[in-house]
Amino acid sequence: MSSDTEKHKALLAALKAAQGKGDGSFEQAVTHAFEHVFEHLERLNAVSDADEQRALQPGESPTLR
Repeated sequence: MSSDTEKHKALLAALKAAQGKGDGSFEQAVTHAFEHVFEHLERLNAVSDADEQRALQPGESPTLR
């Protein structure tokens, strides 16, 4: 299993385990999950920057690049 998949499972498990607790653990789990999402978005943006310069393919939406 890839380390990224393991990270996703760990983040989800932390969110589920923290639900309903009033100790701030849920907020911390959400923060960690969003940090990971932003890491993914940074990687996607780095790849898509060069892609945005090319012409759209027939039927391709500019919002799906």
